[in-house]
Amino acid sequence: MAGSEASTVLSGARVVLPTGTVDGGRVIVEGSRIAGSAPEDARVVDLTGHWVVPGFVDMHVHGGGGASFTSGTPDEVLKGIDTHRRHGTTTMVASTVTGEMDFLAGRAAVLSELVEQGDLAGLHFEGPFISPCRKGAHSASLLRDPDPSDVRKLMDAARGTAKMFTLATEMKGGIDSVRLLAENGVIAAVGHTDATYEQTVEAIEAGASVATHLYNAMPPFGHRDPGPIAALLEDERVTVELINDGTHLHPAALELAYRSAGPARVAFITDAMDAAGFGDGVYLLGPLEVEVKEGVARLVEGGSIAGSTLTLDTAFRRAVTVDKLPVDDVVRSISANPARLLGLYDRIGSLEPGKDADLVVLDADFALTGVMRKGAWVIEPTRN
Repeated sequence: MAGSEASTVLSGARVVLPTGTVDGGRVIVEGSRIAGSAPEDARVVDLTGHWVVPGFVDMHVHGGGGASFTSGTPDEVLKGIDTHRRHGTTTMVASTVTGEMDFLAGRAAVLSELVEQGDLAGLHFEGPFISPCRKGAHSASLLRDPDPSDVRKLMDAARGTAKMFTLATEMKGGIDSVRLLAENGVIAAVGHTDATYEQTVEAIEAGASVATHLYNAMPPFGHRDPGPIAALLEDERVTVELINDGTHLHPAALELAYRSAGPARVAFITDAMDAAGFGDGVYLLGPLEVEVKEGVARLVEGGSIAGSTLTLDTAFRRAVTVDKLPVDDVVRSISANPARLLGLYDRIGSLEPGKDADLVVLDADFALTGVMRKGAWVIEPTRN
């Protein structure tokens, strides 16, 4: 009986592996890991007619289920994490928004405990080191130059759990902060920036490797002044974040970015706020009031888009059914690529023996029907 209890074989599905899709494939789960073989008495789950893909990895998310990662209690943050897990995100990085330095350091201390206990994969500081010209849904009065000493303060407060900082690298201290982050194995992301093409190239040369939600909160592309978009798309060292919710990007802009960068350099993110999975209403994003109407979040004052209410299962389905991207490519962009960027690909991001049994089950129409994290069902699919 021990084999039956510990081992499960998911059979009959279309399984997306790093080498391609296998029709009528199987995934063997033993304990919390994917295994290469199964005992004869393993439990078999027939998933014929379904897809099995790796668990989604969201490297830029601010909350969900009514809970904010920037201001919520640990229990509230766990509620937000659970909301996204139920939409297929088995690994996520908690993103904060602009605040006072001492407040952000305090939040880092709280969130780092959730990283240490395995609920989060790390922290992302989006602000306060961003441009007032491209602040989006960040409080202008709390913005500051990316002084390396301030960046170091937040890194230290995170106790080794900081994974990414979004910076306006053209501001005073920006390039030095990029170098500091790169030297410490932390991602320097170019975002909420008013940089020129040349300034962005300089930041990439210094070690910046991610474009925070490409197109959004940066100068638009111009044929005489291409700005940061061209620099970020053309450099093979840069991964571009895309918010595929139909609101942040026109489909043609998404296609241009995806084709220019290629599936190996795209990371689909949600940039979700606490309204994700919770519904319309009025919320706070940091100190700013946000109204969510018909799933679109905008600042009450000024009307700027304020994050999203997206979940990654919706982003996946849209990418395949609306944008007509190949399933294998979408899996790379929503699982493997962010896992690699976060330094976690040895454990997550693909369905391979020895890795965590993090996976998502989708029906023939790419609607989510099951989620497994570390070998335990978060949502158990209906068995055929």
